[in-house]
Amino acid sequence: MRPESDTKQKLLTVAMDLIWESSYGSVSVDDICTKAGVNKGSFYHAFKSKSDLAVAAFERHWESKRPLLDQIFSAQIPPLERLEKYCQAIVNDQKQKYQSFGKMLGCPFCSVGSELSTQDEKIRQKAEQIAVRSLKYLESLIRDLAAEGLIEAKDTAELAEEILSYVTGVLMQAKIENSVKHVERLQHGVMRHLGIKSPSSVTA
Repeated sequence: MRPESDTKQKLLTVAMDLIWESSYGSVSVDDICTKAGVNKGSFYHAFKSKSDLAVAAFERHWESKRPLLDQIFSAQIPPLERLEKYCQAIVNDQKQKYQSFGKMLGCPFCSVGSELSTQDEKIRQKAEQIAVRSLKYLESLIRDLAAEGLIEAKDTAELAEEILSYVTGVLMQAKIENSVKHVERLQHGVMRHLGIKSPSSVTA
């Protein structure tokens, strides 16, 4: 790995962790450089600004999550099982972060996106772009749930947006209260919103 590439990777990793754990506004370029063991000159050689670094870190984080999402939302898996796996993956991720950092971190894209949506257009656009990608997975899932007669969905795109909004709200509330109880009930809430009472009621 070339030194420049190594520097970028260090900065991307550290930036994601620091911003997710704290906030974009509270983390400075100096903080990121110190944590990454990179001098400031190397930072500005790799990225024009903290904003550019944040956008790149978002993209890298999304790409790291995409293989798992592709696996969870595989068309080879029954749609109800996909839904359960999706919710459980979110719960597991949040609990893991809670164990590592000692606090609920919520969704990094939503947290930073909401923090900077009126201040930094590049970050707002990246957060929106990632939300659109998430919606495509959910739309596919909802179409298959409807095709199997498990739910009624006249507008799959709209319902997918509602589900994503619900998940975002749950993660935000969990972060505000610093409690895992909200995410532990995530699957129940999503299924209730979709009109699925329980797995047993579907297969009965």
